[in-house]
Amino acid sequence: MIQAPVTYLLVPVTVGNLFAVAAQYMNDATRWNEIAALNNMTDPWFAAPMTLKVPTPIGTGNGGILGL
Repeated sequence: MIQAPVTYLLVPVTVGNLFAVAAQYMNDATRWNEIAALNNMTDPWFAAPMTLKVPTPIGTGNGGILGL
């Protein structure tokens, strides 16, 4: 099976964790690991500022918060 290439946005970030980036750009903080994989990162905490690749299409989740 051939996978489609991942498209992404280049996003300048000033916060130091992928949870916040995923919540802001993917509408789901629990998807931080997708951003980590795309940027060859394993730790959700990083030294800001930096530019990250964020997968598209941008999600429509519940922000990673149960009950929303």
